[in-house]
Amino acid sequence: MSQGSALAPLVERLEWHDPLLAELPMPKGTMRLTRSLTSGLTRAGSDPAGVFWGVGDRGPNLKPKAALERYGLNALAAHAQTDGAKVMPLPAAGPSLACFRIEGNRVLLESQAPLRGADGKPLSGLPLPLDEQEREPALALDGSALGTDPDGADTEGIAARADGLLWIAEEYGPSLLLVTRDGQVEARHVPRGTAAAFAGSSIPIIESLPALALSRKLNRGFEALALSADGSVLFTMFQSPLSHPDRAAHERSDLVRLWALDAQDGTLLAEYAYPLGPPAGFARDCAEGPVRRNDIKVSELTLLDDGSLLVLERVTQSTHIYRVQPDVRSVLLSLWGDPARRPTLEQLGADGLRAARGAVLEKRLILSTDDHPEIGCDLEGMIVLTPDTLLLASDSDYGTEGAETGFWRVTFQGPIVEL
Repeated sequence: MSQGSALAPLVERLEWHDPLLAELPMPKGTMRLTRSLTSGLTRAGSDPAGVFWGVGDRGPNLKPKAALERYGLNALAAHAQTDGAKVMPLPAAGPSLACFRIEGNRVLLESQAPLRGADGKPLSGLPLPLDEQEREPALALDGSALGTDPDGADTEGIAARADGLLWIAEEYGPSLLLVTRDGQVEARHVPRGTAAAFAGSSIPIIESLPALALSRKLNRGFEALALSADGSVLFTMFQSPLSHPDRAAHERSDLVRLWALDAQDGTLLAEYAYPLGPPAGFARDCAEGPVRRNDIKVSELTLLDDGSLLVLERVTQSTHIYRVQPDVRSVLLSLWGDPARRPTLEQLGADGLRAARGAVLEKRLILSTDDHPEIGCDLEGMIVLTPDTLLLASDSDYGTEGAETGFWRVTFQGPIVEL
């Protein structure tokens, strides 16, 4: 890993207020829910300057322990330690697409629409009925199970096509949605062998993705998307190392798979290995307590003019942004995509892969929020506004624990591709 320019960028927090979604009376106070629309950001080349798009995740959700302690929902006590469980106070309020505009030092919401199927029904945020993988239990406020939905989605990444359509990545399947600008889902690309689980969906289902995607760790599926300048290659990245062949491999590994997919049919073109940084490198998080290897995750991708990618890597408080170049020299051999191969990529880790003469992406640090305490936590959105300027956005989690979305404009002392 190499270090970027030492010249400090200019950081500005832009004015923004989350729209109110609902206020729900609870045993302890009121749960004030707001719109969350920045799990992923993108810009379309045809859009006016300052216009960009965002997508929100599955809908309002929080962990049972937080619901119990913050709102006094005692019915959830039995689920406080349930792995991956999420309480969904408004299960009908699923993922939404949004269009924003920057005006001076303000961010304005131009439009917002729920993602919906061909039948016009909005997508839910419920987990998918995929029995062959780990599943996130979804709970109502009274602790009852909400079940699954073939039209459920936990949307996290977004990339704009030149024809006006949008690619959206979601974590559950994981899967890729092709969406119009008014929110209609025209197709869903899923791992091979899983189409039957989507029976009853009004969305056309295409089995194009490698079945290995089903090994994603609980709540750590596709998290980030970026489209090549010519629109032919769709880069998608898992949030964390796969649980391949098991959860132990995920917890110990420091390698995340970056896939280059054919942007027309969704098939795999190339695979790359991205090395996560060491836990000790996330200073703000370490100051609050121990950081484990599997606390580190990838939350966003952005393409630069030279074909390199910016990768947003974070824990909670600390975010590091790196530049990588996915070229022919860093493509993994196809054998690393064979589900039967042992040891797996995840079991080897970065050092083991290098020892096996496998390619590991080289990283160049562009920005660390450990050097900029004025930039907040939980960053999930990132786009390039101009050659020397990034826009970063935090995820408010629908205000379930009092957070509000933040936007930070970061202007460097020169073009990002030269840092």
